[in-house]
Amino acid sequence: MGTQTAPEYEGDERGERYWGRGLRGKLLGVIPLVGSPRSVARAREYVRGKLGDDHPALGDVILLVSELVTNSVVHSKSRDGGRVTLALADCHDRIHVDVVDEGGDFVPHVDLDGFAEGGRGLFLVEAISDRWGVHTDDKGRTVWFQVLYRRRDATGCDDRQASEEHSVRHRRT
Repeated sequence: MGTQTAPEYEGDERGERYWGRGLRGKLLGVIPLVGSPRSVARAREYVRGKLGDDHPALGDVILLVSELVTNSVVHSKSRDGGRVTLALADCHDRIHVDVVDEGGDFVPHVDLDGFAEGGRGLFLVEAISDRWGVHTDDKGRTVWFQVLYRRRDATGCDDRQASEEHSVRHRRT
């Protein structure tokens, strides 16, 4: 499969996009990558640059992106210089990631063999993400995941803490 285009997402006037699977959020970016091991580090740097060092989901998202991009450059038809696309969106309480490659001979699945040398990448995706899945069509394959997080305000409180403190203050007065 020669050319691969970035995923298409419907937008609205506020800059929000319908991210499929019932989510709305802001598309943070899409980056084309070469199907080579060098792209794993580039993908991690891209995620860090888009989310920022203080994002509460940064560590989990970087780990899972590393696993999925590694799978694409090792196991898919994108290996040896093919195309891999990474798309990243902030959907208010979760980060949504798509890793698109040229597909392969097998559908990605969680390998529960604890003695295998490899195959733990999707096990980590299963364990850490809130949701994940695989979509395959004639254009290639998309493995996606969502990592939940709580936003922090300027005081360092997350949304739930701030809301509870606000409620307590209003009940006392």
